[in-house]
Amino acid sequence: MTTSSGSSLASNKQAPDNSAARHSPASKSPRSVPEKIMYEQPLNERIRSFLRLEYLFQQAAYHLSRQSEWDSRATLTCVLEILEIFGNTNLKSEVLKELERHTTSLKRHEQNPDIDHSQLSGLLDNINTHIEKVRAINGQIANELKASEFLVSIRQRSAIPGGTCDFDLPAFHYWLQQPAKERTRDLAQWLSHFDAIGQAIQMILSLTRDSTAMKPTLATAGVYQRTLDPNLPCQLVRIALPPGLPYFAELSGGRHRFTARFLQFSTDEKRAKQTDQDVEFELACCII
Repeated sequence: MTTSSGSSLASNKQAPDNSAARHSPASKSPRSVPEKIMYEQPLNERIRSFLRLEYLFQQAAYHLSRQSEWDSRATLTCVLEILEIFGNTNLKSEVLKELERHTTSLKRHEQNPDIDHSQLSGLLDNINTHIEKVRAINGQIANELKASEFLVSIRQRSAIPGGTCDFDLPAFHYWLQQPAKERTRDLAQWLSHFDAIGQAIQMILSLTRDSTAMKPTLATAGVYQRTLDPNLPCQLVRIALPPGLPYFAELSGGRHRFTARFLQFSTDEKRAKQTDQDVEFELACCII
């Protein structure tokens, strides 16, 4: 069976728990040819922020493993964008609320005899570990980075097109000319300020995505609409398409309903056109 909190816990079907590897912000590596193209639409601001942070953590991890000046620039840009997101909202509180909600939801299954209780116990322990790590963060997240004159100067100039040129930021230019090992050390140290909360966010997203299995669905004449039950809040809509189709999915929605439109891809057209063909796709409405 699949629990409402996102993990398949039936004793005769559960694979070993690899959550420790999956919940690292840098654990995913990009694939050149995906088996399916996944489109996701968050239906609340909390999940929207988590998805943006996941994207930035993955991008930072990709460039951090490379040694060129341009990779160091890209990694630092991610650091500054992550810092910007944390500066605009109290994500520490949001993460704790979400983790505690998952704990409450999972504990409802403790009396279920069909559940793999060792798996459930391990998952609850993992969530509690993340809760403790996030609670241990003193004050605002990455407060030390916000006080760095070096990073602040780059952050201010980054809002200007081409504003991080060497003549604008000579100190940044100097840093970029240092050995790759030193640049990587600095970048890794800056990113480490987000480790605890980043790993917690990745776990929340994994639980959310795993909460609902993908099901075959049909979009009639290129459009699919669905009304949602506000008493069972949907966190995330996921659509999977084979990479060979000439369509992409455009999603929009809120608490009460969502719409998926399938548009014909072209780099030449001024505006993408909705297909009039029926489109088969896979859909998951992640309700927790």
